[in-house]
Amino acid sequence: MDIEQKQADLIDHFAKQASVLHGSALGPLVAEATSHPSLFAFSEILAVPSVLQLVQLEGTPNSVYLDVLRLFAHGSWSDYKRNAACLPQLVPEQVLKLKQLTVLTLAETDKVLPYDQLMQELDVINVRELEDFLINECMYAGIVRGKLDQLRRCFEVQFAAGRDLRPGQLGSMIQTLSNWLTTSDNLLLSIQEKIKWADSMSELGKKHRKEVEDRVEEVKKSLSLKADIDFRGHEEIYSELGGVMDYEEDRSRPKRYFCIFVFAIDLVTTNLQSIGQANVSLSSLASYAIILGSYGLQEAASTGLITWMEGARRIVIYATCLIFSVHGIPATTILLLGQ
Repeated sequence: MDIEQKQADLIDHFAKQASVLHGSALGPLVAEATSHPSLFAFSEILAVPSVLQLVQLEGTPNSVYLDVLRLFAHGSWSDYKRNAACLPQLVPEQVLKLKQLTVLTLAETDKVLPYDQLMQELDVINVRELEDFLINECMYAGIVRGKLDQLRRCFEVQFAAGRDLRPGQLGSMIQTLSNWLTTSDNLLLSIQEKIKWADSMSELGKKHRKEVEDRVEEVKKSLSLKADIDFRGHEEIYSELGGVMDYEEDRSRPKRYFCIFVFAIDLVTTNLQSIGQANVSLSSLASYAIILGSYGLQEAASTGLITWMEGARRIVIYATCLIFSVHGIPATTILLLGQ
């Protein structure tokens, strides 16, 4: 059985007994209740009509029973020492109980209790005795949980059982709870606003990312279109019917046409010199080379062997070779120059 249920059963037991007792008969019941090691709440017993009647007997020997109940419900060990002359002598069990309740009272307001304060409130003379009391009589009893810090000389409270509400304390507690509720509502509104802001920023981020992606696609399409136009332009310039000729294919064309043409130029020049026409003008030779080269270019281009621009370049080389040949440069040298 847990401590809460056990205490509830004890409260119900003593309250029922008090309801059928009156006057001095309540004395033994009050002493038993305040000495019980598992009972730490007394408001229900104080609310019993027969106990409330003791107020009318104030100043009489029976009224001290009500004072003792009030002491254990709301007071501390220091309160007893100040009013010891007006209260009956407490038995050791009652002293222990009142000191336990004193620790609970201190833990209501502070979660770090210095050893010096505890020793003063509990009339303990040394740290060893204080720590033994906190461990054996408080933590083992289940009314508090915490950590003993010998270096800092303090008791760090993690949990403490509640005591009976003192007169006027209920209004303060209601105000505290109301303040907590208001703070919670404000915090909830702030969280909701942060959620809305995060959602809006997320939507803006998605929209911006979509715009960037669309822009990238437009740039890709634009570059692709421009590359296609440039490709078609080069195709119109460098190709005819058969399309753009592969550069490597053009480079790999047999050079026999060039060689044949150079030796043909050498043969023509030799024939011209042998018949006494070596003094033919350079312009005539160049014209002859251009005509011959143009004829060869037309044949080569029509069959797809070379491009027109390559053919034009070769015509210039052929004409230059023809002129050099007339001046006695060997055909092999001309061939190397042409290559």
